[in-house]
Amino acid sequence: MSRPIMIFLAVIVAFFIAQSIYVIDQAEQGIVVQFGEPVGEVVTEPGLHWKLPFVQNVRRFDKRLLPWDGDVSQVPTLGREFILVDATARWRIADPLKFLRSVRDETGARTRLDDIIDSVVRDIISGTDLEEIVRSADWAVDVKLLDEEGVAREDVDLEKPKKGRGRLEQEIRIAASKQMPELGIELVDVRLKRINYIDSVRAQVENRMVSERQSIAARFRSEGEGRSQEILGEMQRELRTIRSEAERQAAEIRGKADAEATRIYGQSYGADPEFYAFMRTLESYQAMGENTTLMLSADSEFFRYLESTRKRGPAAR
Repeated sequence: MSRPIMIFLAVIVAFFIAQSIYVIDQAEQGIVVQFGEPVGEVVTEPGLHWKLPFVQNVRRFDKRLLPWDGDVSQVPTLGREFILVDATARWRIADPLKFLRSVRDETGARTRLDDIIDSVVRDIISGTDLEEIVRSADWAVDVKLLDEEGVAREDVDLEKPKKGRGRLEQEIRIAASKQMPELGIELVDVRLKRINYIDSVRAQVENRMVSERQSIAARFRSEGEGRSQEILGEMQRELRTIRSEAERQAAEIRGKADAEATRIYGQSYGADPEFYAFMRTLESYQAMGENTTLMLSADSEFFRYLESTRKRGPAAR
């Protein structure tokens, strides 16, 4: 056999071998398909595997957890509050044969998940109170903090949720999982990623929150003004007390001074009454000041000393 023919045959054999071998990665699982129908068992072991060339193909499916993110939808709660719900989930391909026959590929699976999970989320949310949706099972209010912020306890729902958000997410997962086995899918987890009011309700809630904060601020200002008036009142009382005590002490000092002056005047008068009367008269004259004209009658007390001096003669003057 000539060399070119041998090379040609080797190429043909290598081509057939290449068409007969396929590789399964650790993160994959595969199904051999012949004319569109699955053949044999699911291949889960990683490594090299064999198939018939040309007539068989390999469909590969991911073993890992796959994400699902739903569209944000508007849902009414049991109390008729309209909220926006954004849910997310994690799933895996549990049965590749059923998966292939029911949804074909991941794109088809996500379409079915959209229908199933969105429907379950809408049904459960619409039958649940808003407090149960937004609160966790261990939710609790710090009553001391409410008192510090001045929020009335009757304005706040202090009752713990019966289910809580975690329990609600479990109910969604369990309800949605009932429809997954026929698709070959295992729903691992479902979470409510975001919950918000619609624009009109959110504006009302924000206005109510602003009003509550303004009310609390007004109460704080009122309490501050009351405390300010109380402090000013105490200050005025203390000031009046200080002034009263000062006036009392001043009156005592003036009384003692007047008593001392009276005592001195009495001693002076007792020593020489005539001289004392004369000095008091001179002090009265001195108090009149300069350029003062005084009209006296002949029997005036001020004129008495002048008259007595005239009778005693020039020597006395």
